[in-house]
Amino acid sequence: MILTVTLNAALDITHHLDRMRPHGSNRVRAVAQRAGGKGVNVARILHALGHPTVVTGLTGGLTGRAIRAELASAGLADRMLAIAGESRRTVAVVEEDAGDTTILLEPGPVVGVGEWARFLDHLDTLLPHAAAAVLSGSLPRGVPEDAYAHLLRLAHAHGVPAVLDADGTALSTALAAGPALVKPNAEELATATGLADPVAAARRLRAAGAGAVVASLGADGLVAVTPHGGWRARSPERLAGNPTGAGDAAVAALTLGLVGGEPWPDRLAEAVALSAAAVAAPLAGDFDPALHHALRSRVDVHPFATEESDPCP
Repeated sequence: MILTVTLNAALDITHHLDRMRPHGSNRVRAVAQRAGGKGVNVARILHALGHPTVVTGLTGGLTGRAIRAELASAGLADRMLAIAGESRRTVAVVEEDAGDTTILLEPGPVVGVGEWARFLDHLDTLLPHAAAAVLSGSLPRGVPEDAYAHLLRLAHAHGVPAVLDADGTALSTALAAGPALVKPNAEELATATGLADPVAAARRLRAAGAGAVVASLGADGLVAVTPHGGWRARSPERLAGNPTGAGDAAVAALTLGLVGGEPWPDRLAEAVALSAAAVAAPLAGDFDPALHHALRSRVDVHPFATEESDPCP
C-alpha cells in the first residue's frame, strides 16, 4: 500500500453561486463538503485507480470528526491520529458566471510537543507496511519547521521511498534528508531557489539532496530532472476547469511510477494525463477517467540534457 501523510488535514467546504457581490449578501446555490488536504487528495486518486492506500495525519475536534467520517464514507482507509486542537476548514467560493474561485484558508490547530512525539511513534508503526510514503501539504502550528525531515528519516529507516510535495521552509529543510522525489510547482520552485529557469532550479534542488525533481508548470506541463536524465512533458491540449487538485493527481501518478519502477517518460506521461484529467473534474481529488485514458498516449515527452554527471541510482 501507499501511505499518504497530511499533517494539516482540512474539511473543504465549497460554496457555488452565480457571482460574488462584495460587501453585500450572496445567495449560495449549492454547498459541497469533503475531507481535504493534499495527501488526502492524493489518496483519493490512488483509491480511484484501484491502488491500496492508507491516510494518516493529525485531526482534532468536531471538524476532525467530520473529516474522518467523510474519509470513511469515501472508502479511504483512515489511520489519522487524534489531537486536542480543532482541525481547520477551507472555504472555496466558486463564481459560476465569472469562472473565478476565492479560497479562504484557516491556519489549523496548534500541535503540542507530546502530540508530535506520538505521531512520530504512530508513523513508525505504519511505515513497515508501505511501499512508498507521500508527504504533502502545509505544516500545522506547533510542529517543528523541519518536520518533513523527521518523517523522511523515519521512512529511510524502514527502506520506504518518500515523495515530498511542500513549499517554503518545509521544503528547504527537508532536502538534506533525501526525499526520493520532490514535486514543487513553478512558484514554489522559484521561491526555493531564487532561480527563474525551472530546469536550473530543479538542478539546484537535486544538488541539495532530492533524488529527483518534477516541477509542475501549469499549462506548460512538467519538467523533470532525474538521476537518469531530464524531460519535458506536456498535454496535447489546454483544458479549462479547476486546477486545484492537478498537482496532487501528478503526485499520485509519480508515486505509482516510483513504486512500479516505470521508465521516466512513462511516469511523466501518466502524470500529465492524470493531472489534466483532474483539471476537468469539479473537486480536488477527482479526475475524469475517460479524459485520462484519451490523453495518456498523446502526451508529448521529450528529453533534454541535464548537464549532470552524478551517479545517483
